[in-house]
Amino acid sequence: MLTAEQNDELTQVAAGTPMGELLRRYWYPVAFTRELDEFPVRPARLLGEDFAVFKTPRGKYGILPEGCPHRRASLAYGVVESDGLRCPYHGWLFGVDGSCLDQPAEREETNFRSRVRAAAGAAQELGGLVWAYIGPSPAPQLPRFDVFVMDGVRDIGWTDLPCNFVQIMENAVDPHHTEWLHGRFFEFMARHQGFDAPSSFGKKHVKVGFDAFEWGIIKRRVVEGASEEDDDWKIGHPLVFPYNMRVGGANIEQMQIRVPVDRTTTRFMLYTVHAPAGVEYPDQPQVPDYQIPVYDSAGRHRVDYVEGQDMMAWVTQGPITDRTVEHLGRSDIGVTMLRRMFKENMSLVARGEDPLGVYRDFRDRIDLPCEKNKFDAGVSFAIDFIDRASSRFSPQADALKKLHIKAHENRKAAAG
Repeated sequence: MLTAEQNDELTQVAAGTPMGELLRRYWYPVAFTRELDEFPVRPARLLGEDFAVFKTPRGKYGILPEGCPHRRASLAYGVVESDGLRCPYHGWLFGVDGSCLDQPAEREETNFRSRVRAAAGAAQELGGLVWAYIGPSPAPQLPRFDVFVMDGVRDIGWTDLPCNFVQIMENAVDPHHTEWLHGRFFEFMARHQGFDAPSSFGKKHVKVGFDAFEWGIIKRRVVEGASEEDDDWKIGHPLVFPYNMRVGGANIEQMQIRVPVDRTTTRFMLYTVHAPAGVEYPDQPQVPDYQIPVYDSAGRHRVDYVEGQDMMAWVTQGPITDRTVEHLGRSDIGVTMLRRMFKENMSLVARGEDPLGVYRDFRDRIDLPCEKNKFDAGVSFAIDFIDRASSRFSPQADALKKLHIKAHENRKAAAG
């Protein structure tokens, strides 16, 4: 249980608050690469602030506050030029670094232009997404986590949820919900709605564990019939601080991304790479994205697939969970560990230090520990994953099933 003041601090995202300052030390996806290829400027909202994200003809990405420094017209309607973004209202031009490059109606012989600057962030492309950093300079490195750079066939599911991102992240360190929400509840709904529920999720948890590491918290579990020698315990999978979770198994690798758009809106993204061995992957000049459905035609939560069940649990807690009336037990040790980690890293930022997961030495690829043999990692699990997870809504779902089946057939043929 938290006090009202502690809950308020934990759930803030605004600049000048301890949590808001912590969150501004990280990079976030703010657009799909294909969006800026289709049209070179678009609005974006991040951490309660509005921005214009753009791509110049020279291939440079930029992010500027949406309100023009001149008279606050929207730069999201700006004219993209080779050197930057020009305001549609009076033509002032700003570079990707925020410097004012042109003021058409002003006198050239004054120093007025040098005294005007937009508070630019930094923007880069990686893995089909445009990422932004809006914190203090110098910007840290954009982490090139394995899923964003590995070979395979990828897609990105997304939706905007009306709740604070922290209650979503607390789910990432709550192993016990799997056997109930994705096990017992799934079976209950399947029985009443006439579909088949997967059998993988309902196994009883015998033991859970959590370890801090350089990128966040590794979550471990032993389920009935398994041991500490199995991947679920020996390797586990990580919450990547402060807003990601890495999962995998059956040649499907995924990063679950929870972007704090503002205090009561979170963009939930599923970045998935299908990487079965022994097949040739088709070319992907553009990473496809699809919208994950949240509600059915009656306005009730869709709970006939795994992430739909998760979203129901997150959103029905309210826009901001009231943690003053909760009752945490021993099974919630991961939740208390995460809250403590947020608190400790707020303190680091207040002292002028880099928080957890912020790094400044470039790395080509960052491999995260993640179990591979999850729930008997064979082709049946891969197909079940596509049928019972958000991937079923991907425009390439059928092709992905065929890819996994082909890889399975090739392995069988090679084994004789």
